[in-house]
Amino acid sequence: MNILITGSMGNIGSSTLAAFQGRGHRITCFDLPTRANRRLAKRLPSDVRMCWGDIRHAADIAAAVVNQEVVVHLVAIIPELSHTGERSEDKPDAAYQVNVGGMKNLISALQAMPEPASMVFTSTLHVYGLTQHLSPPRSVHDPVQPVEHYAQHKVACEALLRESGLRWTVLRLGAAIPIQLVMNPAMFLIPPSNRIEYVHTLDVGVAIANAIETEAVWYKTLLIGGGERCQLRYGDMLNAFMQVLGQAPLPKRVFNTVDYSVDWLDTRESQQLLKYQQRTYDDYVHALTALLGPWLPLVRWCRPVIRWLILRESPYF
Repeated sequence: MNILITGSMGNIGSSTLAAFQGRGHRITCFDLPTRANRRLAKRLPSDVRMCWGDIRHAADIAAAVVNQEVVVHLVAIIPELSHTGERSEDKPDAAYQVNVGGMKNLISALQAMPEPASMVFTSTLHVYGLTQHLSPPRSVHDPVQPVEHYAQHKVACEALLRESGLRWTVLRLGAAIPIQLVMNPAMFLIPPSNRIEYVHTLDVGVAIANAIETEAVWYKTLLIGGGERCQLRYGDMLNAFMQVLGQAPLPKRVFNTVDYSVDWLDTRESQQLLKYQQRTYDDYVHALTALLGPWLPLVRWCRPVIRWLILRESPYF
């Protein structure tokens, strides 16, 4: 099958590429020709084709979709931990051009094809808005009440796709944190008591790859989370991360006190169809520990300095 992956150099894109390895598909990647992306592209398998372009430019994406049968659409400016370094909430108009304008360009390009390709679109659990006062888990049948610009963009994109006449699947992802050591103010935006569902980025890749090979997913919206083993409180997630660094839990006063757009998800249907839930948050912690490798003793020896560096990232400190 000819498959195009937009946003292929990012967190989910990399995991999706890994999941497609050995399945016999013909993969084309589409992304911005930045210096970082070109460096990452050098690591791609020899049978993966790279197509550089900007989804805001209709001609770029029209050229990329030629002869494709399925498009995995991952391109987005997200609120935090973006591969590009940009934040949707800092520049919502610019993010709209990429998130919604890019979706319009992609849909138009697919509609113009002699045989339009299908689309697997990654959305987010953020579309449900503030739900900590409700009984969990969230369901695909729950109303969407987006708060952030990013979530509003995703809701708009979902609507455009459903009205497009194309064959589609929407996957609303849980918290798929990239496996990297990042000290960022975003880690303090979620109150420690908030429910949050983690999903390993590699499991998301498996879910996407399996979706393309599963006829029953088309015209469905599915929730992609780690399952009951990954339904956590944010404070517990962060404390496990802090333990890797040899740190005691951070004081509650350095965190936001306003609920965030996260929650637990009902993933029974998606797991039954896609069979992707293989890893837990413990696997993320182990991977992060391995990533630090020989630096870990030094990081733990410098605990006071590291703690100060972490705390100063908090807007509430």
